[in-house]
Amino acid sequence: MPSTAIPPSKAQPVSPWRSVAPAAQAVSRVIDESSERLGRAAAWLSFVLVLVVGFIVVLRYGFQIGSIALQESVMYINGALFVLGAGYTLKEQGHVRVDIFYSRLEPRGKALVDILGALLFLLPAAVFIAVSSWDYVAVAWRIREGSPETSGLPFVFLLKSMILVLAALLGLQGLSELIKSATTAFAAPADVKRTLTNPEKSMKLD
Repeated sequence: MPSTAIPPSKAQPVSPWRSVAPAAQAVSRVIDESSERLGRAAAWLSFVLVLVVGFIVVLRYGFQIGSIALQESVMYINGALFVLGAGYTLKEQGHVRVDIFYSRLEPRGKALVDILGALLFLLPAAVFIAVSSWDYVAVAWRIREGSPETSGLPFVFLLKSMILVLAALLGLQGLSELIKSATTAFAAPADVKRTLTNPEKSMKLD
């Protein structure tokens, strides 16, 4: 009976990425799911922000009543909306991208550019933000920093903590994007083709 084995010269090389891909992709899926849920939950803050601003306007111009605490709450809500939605926005490729040649590249070329961007800019920037702001946030927590206004909100230390949360969320989602880009760049051609034609299974390799 003739052998059906593929000759060595025609055998498809196995990518080293495949040995670590399952675990890495599992991590990526968890991060993506977390960013998705957090981003959708944070989207409700935009509705809350509209209500609070409208309430402030009604009080100020309808009843001549001002509230420093309410005015400061706008800054808190806006900051939370920006920070908690940052990872989700990165996941959905919603951040501004300066594109000179990226759109002309093949999927693997785009993946390599994304890998370099994550390793050289995104992840180092997240680490830099966390390290450079650590003492700033720590001092705020040490003194339980509040508003300089007597009737303001006493939670400035929590507001400043959002800087670290931002760095963490961007760093985690950046790691997920790095894993997905590595899958496209280093997986076998058949896996890449399956990824492009079946997005629902883009994070699964046989």
